[in-house]
Amino acid sequence: MSYETVIGLEVHVELGTRTKIFCGCEVAFGAAPNSRVCPVCLGSPGVLPVLNEQALALGIRAALALNCQVRRSSKFDRKNYFYPDSPKAYQISQYDEPIGEHGHIDIVVDGQTRRIGITRVHLEEDAGKLTHSPFGDTSSVDLNRVGVPLIEIVSEPDIRTPEEARLYLEELKAIMQYCEVSECKMEEGSLRCDANISLRPVGASALGTKTEIKNMNSFRNVLRGLEYEQQRQADLLRSGEVIVQQTLRFDDATAKTIVMRSKEDAHDYRYFPDPDLPRIELSESYIAQRLAEIPELPANIRARFEQDYGLPAYDAGVLTASKALSMFFDQTARLVKDPKAASNWIMGDLLAYLKEDGKEIEGLTMQPKQLAGLIGLIDDGTISTKIAKTVLRDMVSSGRDAPTIIAEQGLVQISDEGELRAIAQRVIAANPKSVADYMAGKEKAIGSLVGQVMKETKGKANPQVVNRLMAELLSSK
Repeated sequence: MSYETVIGLEVHVELGTRTKIFCGCEVAFGAAPNSRVCPVCLGSPGVLPVLNEQALALGIRAALALNCQVRRSSKFDRKNYFYPDSPKAYQISQYDEPIGEHGHIDIVVDGQTRRIGITRVHLEEDAGKLTHSPFGDTSSVDLNRVGVPLIEIVSEPDIRTPEEARLYLEELKAIMQYCEVSECKMEEGSLRCDANISLRPVGASALGTKTEIKNMNSFRNVLRGLEYEQQRQADLLRSGEVIVQQTLRFDDATAKTIVMRSKEDAHDYRYFPDPDLPRIELSESYIAQRLAEIPELPANIRARFEQDYGLPAYDAGVLTASKALSMFFDQTARLVKDPKAASNWIMGDLLAYLKEDGKEIEGLTMQPKQLAGLIGLIDDGTISTKIAKTVLRDMVSSGRDAPTIIAEQGLVQISDEGELRAIAQRVIAANPKSVADYMAGKEKAIGSLVGQVMKETKGKANPQVVNRLMAELLSSK
């Protein structure tokens, strides 16, 4: 029997506030354990939470960017469960009245646009962090993360493959970063993903029994975890066994899912309205202000790059992977004759050099106008493409201008035909075999002769001029 995979994602995004959602404790990744806590986030008796307005503003901005309908009135609830990383024995979250509902994200799969629905976006506080002893006898609790503001973004079960899940997550991350809602650093836990996955016979409408894979910390692991669980469930169903509703974790070392516990349903958490927090009432003007804060989003930028600059869809996708990268290209493209040339240099050599240096585009000291200047020097024949690669390597490392580097290292391209003709004649005289091969019809032999000219000029000869002169000289023999 053939099965259809049904996937829904629950993504937790840490909001980019300076302080926690219900108290004044600083949000600081990497701080000493339990050094960013107070009676409020520790749940001490008699304390009262107060909503961080910046967390609300960022949450509303995110919901609007995800095409959600924003509720004019919403509330906080208590999600009750006992776990060592939750000192209050409940989490302040939202249940039946979230800040945003009925949104969507569009992804492109095999050249076709797929719309993935978003069920809800709601505000909540984060829990602490448990570090388990490798010997299995103790666990350490760090409560610094308790009360860090989050939004949870719950998708509809519209995703059909692990690859679609990865594409959805990449687009979601980009939107959050472009809107400056969150830095979305998965390695720091500011973007975390739980995935619900089930299988059903092809053509069936009822959903199968789902399992949930928790806290996958990279897009690669989301893909691997879902691929493994998809195959595991298919094998069980084909052998006549039943799927048990469970919460799983993905083990990176074995590339397998491991059972953590039986999966809870909403009623297990005994949600009820938080009595210490008033309802959130939003005015139309407040929502309009949040909407005005949303910049041009990745999908719009991709379409603009394709239309205005004539870029292929692939280039536009790569160049909008991050806000900083898209801005760098956009500013460079406005300053050059051929935007595709700017795209090629950025996607190729620039990103490769940054990777070599362990840098991100955000840390690049070289400015777009400097790259545009380098491309202009290639266009006017001042330097060759080969030399430009060397110059760019220096520009990325030092942040210096191309003309400074070229002058300092004597890299100006030789285009003088008289000088190059004399060199080409010497090369022809010194390489009779290559000349004979060319005269015998082996046209590739001219490449060897041109290479000798380039070697003699240390790569500074204009290759177009050399090729033309060499062809002229050989044809006259």
